[in-house]
This record gives sequence, structure tokens and C-alpha cells, in this order.
Amino acid sequence: MRTTTAEDFVTPDDVTIAGSERRGWKVYQTIRLILRPLRWWARLRAKGLENLPRTGAALIVSNHDSWLDPLAIIEVMMWRERQLRFLAKHTLWKFKPLAWILDTADQISIRRGENDTAALENAVESLGRGEMIGIFPEGTLSRGTNLRARRGVSRLARACPGVPVLLVAVTGGTDLKRFPKRPRVTVEFFEPAGGQPRPDEDDQELAQRLLDEIRAKAPRTK
Repeated sequence: MRTTTAEDFVTPDDVTIAGSERRGWKVYQTIRLILRPLRWWARLRAKGLENLPRTGAALIVSNHDSWLDPLAIIEVMMWRERQLRFLAKHTLWKFKPLAWILDTADQISIRRGENDTAALENAVESLGRGEMIGIFPEGTLSRGTNLRARRGVSRLARACPGVPVLLVAVTGGTDLKRFPKRPRVTVEFFEPAGGQPRPDEDDQELAQRLLDEIRAKAPRTK
């Protein structure tokens, strides 16, 4: 499995005109420029990036131990010019400056635990257009603790048969608490060892299987 860093890929200045026309693309590039020192400080690197499809839809399923994790995933995916839309909890939109960024970056608000069918339908439509959708099976920031998987990831996967599920394990994000010591953040992409979702799997069992595979590579820290 190859390990890569940002220097192996294009910089924001190399992005094509066609790419800049995508919704949210410009704000993605602006955020990347602002956070470039953070990328350096976190010693961000990627593994298994060759598993990320160059084109077409994919459901990206990841752990969420730190606020840095989604930023790291987005940054690494942009090394291959793949844009990601996360299903993010609706409370993030309460802070107006952050709400503006989330809306401009075309992220999807979801009300956790409320059977938010509108958010799931939005995600399904996006996958149908060949986009990439990110979801955290634990449903919230875990801070490295033991949380059970939620069935939303299973519902989304079953609503899009044929769309591949790609797992992501982010490690090192919880080391931010050791500041000023620099963390070493790694984003690893990999196929589910247990295979893609099967029709005979229970929703809870599927969600937990995916989370367990992620946790095998990104162990809980608490």
C-alpha cells in the first residue's frame, strides 16, 4: 500500500478551469489555502489513495475521533481532485459563519436520530449524479470513545445498490490535545474486507461491521 503526501499531487494553482466550475469547488480551494499550515503541522499523509475512484460515485465511510478528521479527508481527496459532500449534523448550521461555509461547500445537513429522509434523499440523488458522499457511522464526534454504529450508513448504502462503499481510517487526530507537540495524521482508504453490503445483512449488523473494520485500523483511544 502506497503512502503519499500532498507534494505528490497537484496544488490549488494547478486545478483546471473545468474543476473550478463545480459547486463548492472554489470555497474548497480557499479553505485549503487557509489551512495549508495546518496540513504541514499535522504532517498529513495518505495510504491506499489508489483505492479512491478517479471518477464516479462512492460512499465514503469514516471514523470521526477529532474535528480534524473531516478536514484531513477532504484535503487528501482533493489531491486527486475528488470533492466530498458530508452528511453533517444540523447543529453545525447554528453558527452563521460556519453555516455559510457549509452551504457554500455544498455539505448536507442531517438531523441525527430523527429519521431525516430529506437528507438521505439528497445524498442518494448526489450519488446518482456520480458524486462522493461522506458519512460517519457513529453519527457524531466520538473523541476516540466507544460508540455504537448507527443504521443511517446502511440505509444509504442499500438505497444506492451498485455504488461502492469505501472505508477510511483516520489516525492521529486525537493527538491534537498534546499541543504544541505535532501530531502525525494519516488518512487510509481501503475496501471492506468483509465485502460490499449484502442483501441478507441486517442494517445494524452491516453498520457495525463497517465500523469494526475501520476501528481495526484506527483503534479507539479511550
